[in-house]
Parts: sequence; C-alpha cells; structure tokens
Amino acid sequence: MGTYFHSVTLDESRCRGCTNCIKRCPTEAIRVRKSKARIINERCIDCGECIRVCPYHAKQAISDPFNLIYSFKYRVAVPAPSLYGQFKNAASRNHILTALKGMGFHRVYEVAKAAEIVSDATRKLIQEEWVNKPLISSACPAVVRLIQVRFPSLIDNIVKLESPMEVAAKIVRKEVMDSLKLSSEDIGVFFITPCAAKVTSVKAPYEKENSNVDGVLSIKDIYLKILNSLGKIKNAEDLEQAGFEGIRWANSGGESLALGTEKFLAVDGIHNVITILDEIENDRIEDVDFIEALACNGGCLGGPLTVENLYVAKTRLKKYIDQAKDKDLPQKEIDKYDDLVWTGNVEYKPVMKLDKDMVKAMKKLETLELIHKELPGLDCGACGAPSCRALAEDIVRENANETDCIFKLREKVRDLAIQMMELEKKMPPVLDKESEPTKGGIEDEC
Repeated sequence: MGTYFHSVTLDESRCRGCTNCIKRCPTEAIRVRKSKARIINERCIDCGECIRVCPYHAKQAISDPFNLIYSFKYRVAVPAPSLYGQFKNAASRNHILTALKGMGFHRVYEVAKAAEIVSDATRKLIQEEWVNKPLISSACPAVVRLIQVRFPSLIDNIVKLESPMEVAAKIVRKEVMDSLKLSSEDIGVFFITPCAAKVTSVKAPYEKENSNVDGVLSIKDIYLKILNSLGKIKNAEDLEQAGFEGIRWANSGGESLALGTEKFLAVDGIHNVITILDEIENDRIEDVDFIEALACNGGCLGGPLTVENLYVAKTRLKKYIDQAKDKDLPQKEIDKYDDLVWTGNVEYKPVMKLDKDMVKAMKKLETLELIHKELPGLDCGACGAPSCRALAEDIVRENANETDCIFKLREKVRDLAIQMMELEKKMPPVLDKESEPTKGGIEDEC
C-alpha cells in the first residue's frame, strides 16, 4: 500500500483557534494548541466533517488542479452520480455529460454505470454462506478508514469489492486502450468527486497498490467551468448509459435498494455511522445482511465538496432517476466484468494504543484513568482537546499538561495565592523606615 496521504489540510492563517472542529471530529484527530488547530495525521480519516463545520474555512481539501488533465494525450472524465444534482438548468444528464466533454475531455464514463456492476457483484456475495454478516459497504473510503482505526473487529465484514469509481476507471481505460490502441500512460482518467475521502483513496489506496484513477477534481472547483460549458451546448450528445439503480447510489440508501433484500440498514452521517458500528460490534444488530454506511449526511449528495444544498440536490436527482427507469444495464454487459475483488488487505491501524508494549500501555491506561477522574468532566474543549478523557490521554502521551484545563489552572492559582498569604504571615517584621537615621544623623523630615 502507498504512503498515507491526507486530502484534508489546515490553513493556519485562517484558523482562529475556535473549538468547532475538535468537537465534531469523529476520531478525535484535532487539537487546538497555541490558538491554532492541529490535525493528528494518524487519526484523520478525511471524512471532511471539519471542513463542513469550520466557520473560517481554515480546513480545506487538496484535490488536483484542472490543468492536470492536459498532461495526458487522451482525457476521460468519470463523474460521480452526485454531480447530476448540482445544476438547476441542466435539461438532462446528456447535457451535463456533454458539458464535461466541452471542457476538454475526450470521453465521459458514468460512475453510475459502474455502480450497477458493483451492485450485481454485491448481490451475489450476500448469497454466499461463508461471508461475515452483516456485510459493510466499502463504497465510502472514510468509513473504511474509520473501521481501520476504531473498529478493527469489523474489518472482515467489509465488502472486499472495488468501488464504482475504481471499476469505472478500469473499464474505460481498457476500452480506450483497445479501441484507439493507446498505451495506459497516454490516458488520463479523472474522477469528479463530492468528497475529500475519495481524493485520499486515489492518492493512497487501501485495497491495492495503485489506483486506476490518475487525478481527482472536486465538484466545487470545477462547478463554474461546467456551468459555463453547459451554457454553450446547442445539441447534447447521447452519452447516458447508466440506469436508475446506479444514479440512485448518490442518495443514502441507493446502494442498499439495488441489492434485492429487505435485510439492510442504510445510515448516513459519520456520527450516526459510529453508533451503528458500535451496535454491530456489541452484537446488538440482528437479522441484517448488509450495512450501507456513508460518512456524509444524506450520502454523497451531502459531500463537503459539493455546491448545491443537499435537499435541493435530492429533488433534482429524483428527476434523473425517474428518467432512467427504462435504461437498465443489460445483464450480459454486467456479466462481462467479474474482476472486482480487492488485491490488497485492509489492515488495523492501532493509532488509539497508548504504547506498543502491552505492559507499558496498561500502566499508561491506569494513569490516564486516574488523571481523568481528577478532571472536571465537563468536556468544554477550552483546553484544546475534545473531551476531558482526550486531555488525560494527551497528558499521558506528554503532549499536554494538567494546567491546560482552565479549572485545574484556576485551582492551582487559588492554591498558590493561599500559599503566598501564608508565606506573608511568616515573614519577619519590616523595620520602620521613618525611625531610621539618615546619613549625617539628621532625621528625614519628609
């Protein structure tokens, strides 16, 4: 696997040191130190929650610049289905896809089409007796990273199938190579993304050595370019291929509805996902075969790199879903693609451990618990940590002091003041300066 890469970054010049981000981060990956936020790289899962809640726009997602597409001889756009919900005046999907071609791409391949292929493979997987149930969708890379760092016992429940993004990129690359006799290096495949986690999964894939995608462009960054291209279209090309099941993946529940089973749960919003994963880990979820877990509220339509309001986008997407109900992908075409299984393994990332040595870790845990008991338990965030327990952990890791807690600091100042008062009482009496003779033996008359 590649070196871990983070799409989510911090612009210190914009950060005001507020505590919005530390309170919302699902893996407690952010601290505020010296009036600036700090991201703990090992814990960050690139869910983009901090981007969403930062009032000063200090959290940003790194994606590729649009000009990167010109580094390739032949350029392909693979748009996420969530792109369709972003435009008010688009007459059809064909108009949006044609607009992408008008921006400089030679070909467009819908990720929604690949989603139908992945849905078919997942349907077959659910029927296998050997799989661990409930199966957990691997479509959201932020959720996969979350499981890696917080729920290692559920790693074997993850669906080990490539995402629609990867499948789309692999299929279109091969088609272009075969039809135009181009080398793979001449072809640039670019994913149009609604979220930061997809950028991370391309730059540092967890399921294989290298991604099939060459670059990732955020919807937010190229929105105006697409809008401008849309305005120039006179006759849209017939580029639609995906059916309604693939387009529906943009919504929470879309992937699950395509599986033909009622034994599923669809959960969106990273904090809701954590609640459900806790329930699964503690065997409190019964009679469920499949869990669709998406980090963003509302699914990919609610991604932090989208432009349109989630609920407006949902309404717009419904139009395209209805229009595509007679465009089912033929089964014979789906059956052509059966090489979807991961070639790599998702591994546990023990970033929450206090020490590699188990004995030392247990001692540190005992110290942590003692420190935590002495803290006020208000989880106010004024110390720069998201909770009192997080501060206790930081103290044990020697990344913070007990007096970072304002209540502990106040106690310390109060105790110091009392000690100074006691010390003052014990001081020797001061000589009366007025009774002292001045030089020459003459008393000071002042």
